[in-house]
Amino acid sequence: MLGLVKKIFGDANEREVKRLMKTVEHINGMEPEFAKLTDDQLRGKTEEFRARLEKGDTLDQLLPEAFATVREAGKRVLNKRHYDVQLLGGMVLHEGKIAEMKTGEGKTLVGTLPVYLNALAGKGVHVVTVNDYLATRDSEEMGQIYQFLGMTVGLNLAGMDPGMKKEAYGCDITYGTNNEYGFDYLRDNMVLYKEQMVQRPLNFAIIDEVDSILIDEARTPLIISGQAAKSTELYHIADTFVKTLKPEEDYTIDVKTRQVALTEAGVSKAEKVLGVENLFDVKNVTLNHHVLQALKANSIMRRDVDYVVNDGEIVIVDEFTGRMMAGRRYSDGLHQAIEAKEKLEVQNESMTLATITFQNYFRMYRKLAGMTGTAKTEEEEFKSIYGLEVIQIPTNKPNQRKDGPDIVYKTENAKYNAVVEEIVKRHQKQQPVLVGTVSIENSELLSDKLRKKGVKHQVLNAKFHREEAEIISRAGEPGQVTIATNMAGRGTDIILGEGVPELGGLHIIGTERHESRRIDNQLRGRAGRQGDPGSTQFYLSLGDELMRRFGADNVLGMMERLGFEEDQPIESKLITRAVESAQKRVEGNNFDLRKVVLQYDDVMNQQREIIYRQRHEVLEAENIRQIVMDMIKPCIERTVDAHCNEDDIPENWDLQEIVDYMHRTMLDEDTITKDDLWGKEKDEIVEFLFDKVVAQYTEREERLGEELVREFEKVVVLRAVDSKWMDHIDAMDHLRQGIHLRAYGGTDPLREYQFEGYEMFNNMVASIQEEVSQYIMKARVEQNVERQAVVDESKMSTNAEPAVKRPVAKGETIGRNDPCPCGSGKKYKQCHGKQD
Repeated sequence: MLGLVKKIFGDANEREVKRLMKTVEHINGMEPEFAKLTDDQLRGKTEEFRARLEKGDTLDQLLPEAFATVREAGKRVLNKRHYDVQLLGGMVLHEGKIAEMKTGEGKTLVGTLPVYLNALAGKGVHVVTVNDYLATRDSEEMGQIYQFLGMTVGLNLAGMDPGMKKEAYGCDITYGTNNEYGFDYLRDNMVLYKEQMVQRPLNFAIIDEVDSILIDEARTPLIISGQAAKSTELYHIADTFVKTLKPEEDYTIDVKTRQVALTEAGVSKAEKVLGVENLFDVKNVTLNHHVLQALKANSIMRRDVDYVVNDGEIVIVDEFTGRMMAGRRYSDGLHQAIEAKEKLEVQNESMTLATITFQNYFRMYRKLAGMTGTAKTEEEEFKSIYGLEVIQIPTNKPNQRKDGPDIVYKTENAKYNAVVEEIVKRHQKQQPVLVGTVSIENSELLSDKLRKKGVKHQVLNAKFHREEAEIISRAGEPGQVTIATNMAGRGTDIILGEGVPELGGLHIIGTERHESRRIDNQLRGRAGRQGDPGSTQFYLSLGDELMRRFGADNVLGMMERLGFEEDQPIESKLITRAVESAQKRVEGNNFDLRKVVLQYDDVMNQQREIIYRQRHEVLEAENIRQIVMDMIKPCIERTVDAHCNEDDIPENWDLQEIVDYMHRTMLDEDTITKDDLWGKEKDEIVEFLFDKVVAQYTEREERLGEELVREFEKVVVLRAVDSKWMDHIDAMDHLRQGIHLRAYGGTDPLREYQFEGYEMFNNMVASIQEEVSQYIMKARVEQNVERQAVVDESKMSTNAEPAVKRPVAKGETIGRNDPCPCGSGKKYKQCHGKQD
């Protein structure tokens, strides 16, 4: 049926290739003309193209000439001429698709074409590789073409200081790893000054080995973790203190809003006992927060009603259903305050400060493309999650590789003995052999057997990228035997040594089928590059994990019925097809798992986008007074709503509670009375109170000076947003880990996570608004207020690298108020001094 459809409509991939070939012919027609240009004339094309873009030409219109320019530069600088199929691959990438190109077809060179073309727009192009070695190698080699054409090339590596990173991102083209791009994005959304951000808006990314990054690593989120800048000891100090306070005399409880507040007497007592001059000073914000949370834990949160103590842990109880909510934690430090109250160990060791999946990070780019030797088997996933089509690019020369059918043995021992015999046989005639294993353990087992046979060999296991790339590149030399785990040396060409083609080329042996056909295809693709001869063979046993999972018993029964000995193999296309069918099922399962991860992360992603966007607005804006006012008003509305029930007659409204709340959090004492609110509608009460707040704020602004108040606003808002957001991420993380237990109660864990996550986010936003309102209106503002990180940077770490303490450079001491030596014109404390 499929053959009939293809006959009538033609193959879609073939049609795409035919469409693009017309442009390839156009580029080929320009080659003699471009070959006549001097180096300076060729270099001048870059400025010419940029000028044409300014005048309204599009990148698509410039493509033929730009590709012709890069091809000519490649010939002159690297002595490499782009083949026609490489031009095809370059066009596919420019169109925001995945180019599937077989191993050895020169994908790295292909990338230069769309990278140069898109870099002309001046918005930055990111080339993404799987490790630092490949990023460095490609930026140095391909960078020669870009630099010859007058473009700047940056390299972004782990461990670089922010200044170097900013410079790398400011270049026309930036090379780096998927991990580092993602972590930089997260770190940029934790900075205190916009000048500290290193990335520009995400424009265009080309991902090399796109299947490895967007599929194999899709289930591993990037995580920055650390310790919040608050010690567990503070929870115990605050708890001990609040247990000495008396209700009404030292604190009040608003039952309707479940809020607590210290009275004037309570504040005085706190300042005296805790040894601070002013509890509402900005520098005491953490202490004040701990006291209020301890007060709430002791006076509002009830054991066996709001929570239970189970196996030394606090477990929240749903107020509506009465069931225990596994995995859920109170945010904003309340959970730890209850732990201190109940004399339990306070869980505050390490927390997730920022996190994102590769799926959501790379979907933020305006345009995304990728290249790999193996993508077609995962085409559905690329399309549904990233909107990326896969186009298979024909090889430059016909493929001569011979792929043998799988050979199956009864036991693993028999399989490995057969593999060793085959290696010895080919090694004796000097034919190079590359053996692929699925685990380090298996590669060491095989190595031990070869050592006993006296066969000299190399073992690689994807740990040392630079050395492995060099060893893999020599795997095609006569007599070489190389054992590698599937990922080792990926991205490196194997070039055949002298006399090897006559021996049959490189022989590939697979010692087990991977659960993904794509990984097996990558191993096969190591042989037969650029029309070279080569051969591949997989050896399996009924003890292999994939065989055990899918139907090994049937095959074993058949082998025993037919009287097969342990070392007697079955070589059958039927078994090969059965294995591939099993792989398809596993791939489908893995796709479903990645979709679930994405569905959960999408909940966090929507919240992350809101917070990061608003945080960015705060950093960018010169004046955030309106943002602050937009935070204050909802606080007033919530309080009025809580105390003015529309079902009640106005005479029953609790106006005194509103007056007390306003004096406690926003207004000076005796600014308003209950009589001021009497007789007004709800919305009139809100407007009246808001006008009072605005008037008091304006008077304060005039008294303190606009410059001081503007910076103070940013100090308060950034601190509130960062501390509450980090607590929220941590609470969501705990919720995510325990949510699957809800399935036992017959509920859909994802629905529960979405619902509770939404509720928790709204609570966090309200909490940010309350804290900002109170500190903006009540805190004593001193000179030289400074923005402070809510986490200790020296204790921050990523799940890619452990926390590294930065070395301290000894030298001339720079005063905090001296001009920064970097030449920015700012004070040192507001520039590079912030990193100290």
